[in-house]
Amino acid sequence: MDIEILKGAGLTNGEAKVYLALLGLGSLTTGPIVEKSGVARSIVYQLLEKLIQKGLVSYIIKEKTKYFQASDPDKILDYIEERKKNLEKSKQKIESILPQLLAKQNFFSKESDVKVFEGFKGMIAVHEHIYKNLKKGESYFFFGIPQEQPKHFHAYWKRDHVRRVKAGILCKLLFNPKTPKEILLDRSKYKGCDARYMPIEVNTPAWFMGYKDTAVIGFASSSPITIEIKNTEIADSFRAYFEEFWKIAKPFRNRN
Repeated sequence: MDIEILKGAGLTNGEAKVYLALLGLGSLTTGPIVEKSGVARSIVYQLLEKLIQKGLVSYIIKEKTKYFQASDPDKILDYIEERKKNLEKSKQKIESILPQLLAKQNFFSKESDVKVFEGFKGMIAVHEHIYKNLKKGESYFFFGIPQEQPKHFHAYWKRDHVRRVKAGILCKLLFNPKTPKEILLDRSKYKGCDARYMPIEVNTPAWFMGYKDTAVIGFASSSPITIEIKNTEIADSFRAYFEEFWKIAKPFRNRN
């Protein structure tokens, strides 16, 4: 008999082998069942129990020993019908909660738009997206700004702050604690910019930025790499980390 037919009816490979071994042989103990079916002795009881639950095997006890026997083959049809009923019930239950499952999927699996930019011009391009996405009175944040940057980086940031002030956009900046104070003094002089030191020292070339649904990861070097991610959940996660640092970061004051 083709074992695949029984497997198609819902039996596992082992269950099908045990059922066929029992069929037509009367009552058997587990020893002959293992020998006839070829299944491992360690799982034969488990397979028999599943077949009993499906109504395809029964047993009797003689002198404290279990003897198993196959049910009539037409019981397979009964099992298939019962399986169909249970599948229909499961289908109805899934249909009833499908809107909730779809809502959960949409919440956690929103498509992300990830772009990688290389070089100084790429970093500038990512930063200047704020002018397309933020309105007057809205803000962005930076944290983990490295202590050292090339001179042309600083020149760009100074020009950009002038542009930012004209646009009415606000910003909060957290610099590496070893950053020269002259840099924080410079940034703090621009309206709408609150520059502070990170409350902890993290020695990493990476910096992070965020606003609205956008998160940015930058790697400062002579040839920087900047990754822009459009995803609300990720942007909110960046913002949550920033807010925790900001809560304990002290306002910057010039100390001679």
